[in-house]
Amino acid sequence: MTANREIDDILQRAADGGRITPEEALLLYTDAPFHGLGEAADTVRRRRFPDGIVTYLIDRNINYTNVCVTACKFCAFFRAPKHRDGWAHPMEEILRRCGEAIDLGATQVMLQGGHHPEFGVAYYESLFSAVKEAYPQLAIHSIGPSEILHMAKVDGVSIEEAIVRIKAAGLDSIAGAGAEMLPQRPRKAIAPLKESGERWIEVMTIAHRNGLSSTATMMMGTGETNAERIEHIRMIRDCQDLAVANGYSDKAVETSHEVGGFRAFIPWTYQPENNHLKGRTQASNMEYLRFIAVSRLFFDNVAHLQASWLTTGKDVGQLALHLGVDDLGSIMLEENVISSAGARHRSNLHELIWMIRTADRVPAWRDTLYNHLKVHWTEADDPTDDRVVSHFSSIAMPDRKTLPLVDAK
Repeated sequence: MTANREIDDILQRAADGGRITPEEALLLYTDAPFHGLGEAADTVRRRRFPDGIVTYLIDRNINYTNVCVTACKFCAFFRAPKHRDGWAHPMEEILRRCGEAIDLGATQVMLQGGHHPEFGVAYYESLFSAVKEAYPQLAIHSIGPSEILHMAKVDGVSIEEAIVRIKAAGLDSIAGAGAEMLPQRPRKAIAPLKESGERWIEVMTIAHRNGLSSTATMMMGTGETNAERIEHIRMIRDCQDLAVANGYSDKAVETSHEVGGFRAFIPWTYQPENNHLKGRTQASNMEYLRFIAVSRLFFDNVAHLQASWLTTGKDVGQLALHLGVDDLGSIMLEENVISSAGARHRSNLHELIWMIRTADRVPAWRDTLYNHLKVHWTEADDPTDDRVVSHFSSIAMPDRKTLPLVDAK
């Protein structure tokens, strides 16, 4: 209970599983007491996941090129075409990194890169099919709507044809990449050459219709307003409503596992180094945590909510587990894009499990579709591989021949 009856009523309805409007979500985000907001969000989590399980993943983000024509102002990773520091990895190097990932327990790879002016649908068909042929056990959770639009434009084909072809080649799931901020004003300010937010949603809708589920993301802290943050999740929820209404999923929204359309929502914070925005605006930890809680209350049709410890830090990531989060993301054996902009947070498998367990949750290793591969009910169930540690951004460079590992202690 709070001193505001209107806020009390909204929190109670959301905690009970009722739908809240964007206007109500904005009121909660700006005015609800932090503890009441968090308690309501955690109530939703407990009802959806009564076993108290929090999941994690082992994966590797492999970048095939840093050449990009989009030139987003927040990006420190890309290089313009013909830039002396531009590169594209040969297929054998990508496959070598996939093999390393499997040796360390990865079940998923995220193949991502810039909008290379010569990479059309055929390039991605050869990329995905080569990975699937060499490592059929790896799930390919990769690219995003921006890359799909770009490849379709390069080859002069429709969005639907591009999606159908890359799915047939081996793409298992679409990443939420390229969402950043979907509303028009902030999107044009930080990525003027990128597709509109409405176009991003359109590509996701076509992908869902063709049997590809996905994740959804949001980047906070580049000067967007509170109302624009809420508008971003409104656009995603409406897209998910369409997927559910049209039966693109073969499982009910109420289940705790796979949901058609968007499986999970993953907000993260802008990183200020080595890019044109230069950190003039950023999101505070409290803004992030409040938004996490509001997102759990708002997304009555998206099963999972993931904390981004990579951008906010492990302490904030662990605190988010008390605000509605049920997934702590991954031990990323390689990550270069956000790291290039200053994300310094690293972890290892033992520490990630410790973060979950000391938050009074049960750790569980999952796959791409949130199926539990192993639940660590007790410490005796915990993995013992000390090699599984998170990334060094320098392995993006072509002359890096081996995966650098550190002492997990």
